[in-house]
Amino acid sequence: MEGKDFTEEQETLVVKSWGVMKKNAAELGLKFFLKIFEIAPSAQKLFSFLRDSDIPLEKNPKLKPHAMSVFVMTCESAVQLRKAGKVTVRESTLKRLGGVHFKSGVVDEHYEVTKFALLETIKEALPEMWSPEMKNAWGEAYDQLVAAIKSEMKPPLN
Repeated sequence: MEGKDFTEEQETLVVKSWGVMKKNAAELGLKFFLKIFEIAPSAQKLFSFLRDSDIPLEKNPKLKPHAMSVFVMTCESAVQLRKAGKVTVRESTLKRLGGVHFKSGVVDEHYEVTKFALLETIKEALPEMWSPEMKNAWGEAYDQLVAAIKSEMKPPLN
């Protein structure tokens, strides 16, 4: 599955919606992660900086920057998908993400929860732009990013 499956119409929807969301990326990233943890509280155990923390999630100093970087990377990858014909996350980053997800024990269900949370976050951020076509566009972009990460999910070589 490569970027070629991502249509021009899907690209237009993703680019337009990301253009509107970008200025609120930190806030939306945090909402995105809080939604993940609301759906799957056990997912918090996958993050070392949340495991032994008594701080409420929304006040955790490490969660917001992490959530923002994941949200931005996901959205930027989606925006570049058609132009590049593939997921544009740097290979070294993909390898690191694959290794971290492997080591943390991330499974398919985690990716499904994350996809649902991402789509809900975008839907809430852009209610007037949201449509079945936009949902499909973001879903396709997310699926391709996940496929790229999964292809690197293996034990580290060291």
